[in-house]
Amino acid sequence: MNKLCLLGVVVGLALQTAYADSPSQGPQNKDAFVADLLARMTLDEKIGQLRLIAIGGEMTHQRIEAEIAAGRIGGTFNSVTRADNRPMQDAAQRSRLKIPMFFAYDVIHGHRTQFPISLGLAASWDMDAIALSARTSTAEAAADGIDMTFGPMVDISRDPRWGRISEGFGEDTHLVSKIARVMVENIQGPSPANPDRMMASAKHFALYGAIEGGRDYNTVDMSPQRMFQDYLPPYRATVDAGAGGMMVALNSINGVPATSNTWLMQDVLRKQWGFKGVTISDHGAIHELIKHGVASDDREGAKLAIKAGIDMSMNDQAYGEHLPGLLKSGQISQADIDNAVREVLGAKYDMGLFANPYLRIGKAQDDPADVNAESRLHRAEARDVARRTLVLLKNQKQTLPLKKDARIALIGPLADAPDDMLGSWSAAGVATQSVTLLNGLRNAVADPAKVTYAKGANLTDDRATLDFIAHFNPEHVKQAIDPRSGQALIDEALAAARDADVIVAAVGEWRGMTHESASRVALDLPRTQQALITALRATGKPLVMVLMNGRPLTIGEQQRQADAVLETWYSGTEGGNAIADVLFGDYNPSGKLPVTFPRSVGQVPLYYSHLSIGRPFTPGHPGNYSSQYFDSEQGPLYPFGYGLSYTDFSLSDVSLSSKRLSRDGKVTASINVRNVGKVAGETVVQLYLRDVAASMARPVKELKHFRKVMLKPGESQTLTFDIVEGDLKFYNQQLVRAAEAGQFTVMIGLDSQDVKEATFELL
Repeated sequence: MNKLCLLGVVVGLALQTAYADSPSQGPQNKDAFVADLLARMTLDEKIGQLRLIAIGGEMTHQRIEAEIAAGRIGGTFNSVTRADNRPMQDAAQRSRLKIPMFFAYDVIHGHRTQFPISLGLAASWDMDAIALSARTSTAEAAADGIDMTFGPMVDISRDPRWGRISEGFGEDTHLVSKIARVMVENIQGPSPANPDRMMASAKHFALYGAIEGGRDYNTVDMSPQRMFQDYLPPYRATVDAGAGGMMVALNSINGVPATSNTWLMQDVLRKQWGFKGVTISDHGAIHELIKHGVASDDREGAKLAIKAGIDMSMNDQAYGEHLPGLLKSGQISQADIDNAVREVLGAKYDMGLFANPYLRIGKAQDDPADVNAESRLHRAEARDVARRTLVLLKNQKQTLPLKKDARIALIGPLADAPDDMLGSWSAAGVATQSVTLLNGLRNAVADPAKVTYAKGANLTDDRATLDFIAHFNPEHVKQAIDPRSGQALIDEALAAARDADVIVAAVGEWRGMTHESASRVALDLPRTQQALITALRATGKPLVMVLMNGRPLTIGEQQRQADAVLETWYSGTEGGNAIADVLFGDYNPSGKLPVTFPRSVGQVPLYYSHLSIGRPFTPGHPGNYSSQYFDSEQGPLYPFGYGLSYTDFSLSDVSLSSKRLSRDGKVTASINVRNVGKVAGETVVQLYLRDVAASMARPVKELKHFRKVMLKPGESQTLTFDIVEGDLKFYNQQLVRAAEAGQFTVMIGLDSQDVKEATFELL
């Protein structure tokens, strides 16, 4: 390296150091630094910054370090310790310009400590709990040398057949958007340059949750109005919250893959929303443009992606192999490359890595002796959050809470399943550190011997499911399958039940059944578990069904057989203790469903905010010539927003401050909520709006506000919600977001179905 070049690097690093402690001084500081560095980079170094490489892929660690030292890799993902990351950062500091690496990972609902899966977090309807989970997970990941998370995942999904519904926050635009903002704010904190914070790279932009048929990686065909009204707002919320990154979806949108979609990446993301961060392709997505049928080869795929605005290529060779030739031939411009590199360098600046490449890696002497040490976990926080996410779906004859001196038969294939407690995308979580339901129940009672356990059934005997899970995790299937006959397992369960006062049945899905690429054509419990529930019901003993799953299930028959049903999702490292807290009444459940539970898969998609239609089904009226399935009971098994408590709440009628709303004014909706039960409890009061007559069909209701409130027995509180013009706006036929004059219905309830109503007029 010549002296002049070395001096430039030193000056540049000094500039970054000077600005690192005061990022609020203005974008010109960052821009000047990045522009200076960019001007001194060779073409090969620039293209190297656009490569995001998987650890554990085709390249050895030695090859990766050599490529980094040569300036040919910009970041890696899937290395999760300081000791793993330090040699790669050392290699970057041996490169000509010493441009630091960043290290990314999928920290979705926990890092070492696992919180409930994202769908479970959404069931809390509790922004403080969600913020706590994000801050804690981020601090743990940063302490392991991770600079960026591929999250939050904010895809709206209304099709539970899709396995990745478990990874998102449900079906509702307002709720998911609010959670999206909270997640980004608590992942990045005041600045992603803080050593205990990371950069958030939201995903999957865009519309991934709307894939056709719930079949992963499938197409999306959608009107612009529905896009902008229902599906795009959560991504916009992450941008408004300052997310530094955006991961691009694998699906096509109206025939154009997101990875080559200039309208999506430039017109919407950059120009309309003002996104200033780095965009990252999903895994291998540029190569997959060939399979989408829009590129003839990787060369054309690279051209389409870079011109669309894909900054970094994740685990894909197309940029490295083809961008130089494309530039030489004039098929892309130098500006196309420079624009992408500028965003990558800017992201590294924002992460604080130019000021200190070892900001999160630290010194070797400070590395933990045991990365999986118990002292590195945050069990109290995990238990606290997990309790708030559990949803009581049924409680006939006050079967719950259980008495701690009762004899309990705990039965089911998920009763003692430490791996499954962690859920999908469990990052660096260790199964042996998770608390199973069996552990949790025995921890909660004075005499653990009063909790007897029997497996009762294998989770499934379906060969296709077994083969699918075994392909990804053969050891899990091997350990989870009991070689005894189904009848022998049930007989053992019945023997345990005979001596019990109450039966607790832990049933649901393996976590691998509700994950990426894990789409299902049926939503039933596997038949082995259906047979188990039927056999347990026949004992006549009180039956509590504890669900562990990552999607809504069609459990109509089983919920009729059970006396109580508790939805626990996959509740994380402290899941067993948290579930026991609720089962024994040490914590009063307050969760509400963030997604509709259908009666059958044939109803899918089924969601509460569907558009008004000309011939709606009306309960109590003949079904002929109305929108219905004639061979099924209509409506959901459990509606969006539903969830019971160990106490009861009553609501007054809705009171409005005015029957008219001016454009610059507000109408205040008031309702009194009273705890009419015998114990203290929390509930979520939800406000929905309906535009009665508009220029185009509008949803029958839309969530606009909600409030979680704790009340003692006999206590009441009057809640107020301010409704303004912005709450009434929608994207019309011209894609203009506006509110139209006319009548609106206000609906307030404890779920989306059972509501109190009032009306007002927008002038």
